[in-house]
Amino acid sequence: MQYQLSGKKAWTTGYDDFKWNQINASIQDPSFLSEIDAGRLPSGYGKKIDDRIVEYPWIFAQLKNSGKKILDAGSTFNYPILVSNALLQEKDLTIFTFYPEINNYSSKRISYVYGDLLDMPFRNELFDTIICQSTLEHIDMDNSIYGYDLERRDTTQEKSYSFLKGISELLRVLKSGGMMCITFPYGKFENHGFFQQFDSEMVSRIRTVLEPAGKIMKERYFLYKPEGWIVSNSEEANEAESYNPHTGKGKGTDDAAHCRSLCCIAFSKN
Repeated sequence: MQYQLSGKKAWTTGYDDFKWNQINASIQDPSFLSEIDAGRLPSGYGKKIDDRIVEYPWIFAQLKNSGKKILDAGSTFNYPILVSNALLQEKDLTIFTFYPEINNYSSKRISYVYGDLLDMPFRNELFDTIICQSTLEHIDMDNSIYGYDLERRDTTQEKSYSFLKGISELLRVLKSGGMMCITFPYGKFENHGFFQQFDSEMVSRIRTVLEPAGKIMKERYFLYKPEGWIVSNSEEANEAESYNPHTGKGKGTDDAAHCRSLCCIAFSKN
């Protein structure tokens, strides 16, 4: 209610509850998942809500085709409404992140493994499905905002390409015939300290890593407009800028809550 009374301003009291309720409604609705997978969103969807509002439904739409053994590389599934979703039941979910988190659902037979995504402690071709949701853009960046005491490995370039090594590592642990979904903020290249926004050149480099190993089945772009999120394409989203709610950089008059464009890739390994 407080969020409603505030004029639905992002990151105010009640915003997170409102957002998660909206996400939960979307990922529990098979019709909605079919629509977003087909590249359709209802008018005004996700207005004033950050990119998670399109990212989670798109990913859960892909999970209907997932195998039994799933890796969440980046721990974006570690929330009660997600681990309880029907699409994750009867699956063997492994959540991989740097350090233990407050949320822990071991009682739901979820495995937790801690380490560096660039050097994961898994054997080759272990997972049927890998989800790496808005994680690659944080590799080699200043992640102290998340409580990680890690040095950025490469400070000599404006852009860091260490995420390509991360993708190679994900490919190593993905089974032949398995599916991998990766998502990241897209538009003009921007360095926000704790994440970098990928531009078309960086996406091209991702393709050069993925395509020799399999097939990019889907490459979907979402773009934020003052009216809400729409399905878009790379050309329309090329100039998108992110709003960093921690620094205020990129704040506009469109009520964007965070990133204004998102690239979502579904890949099948040979």
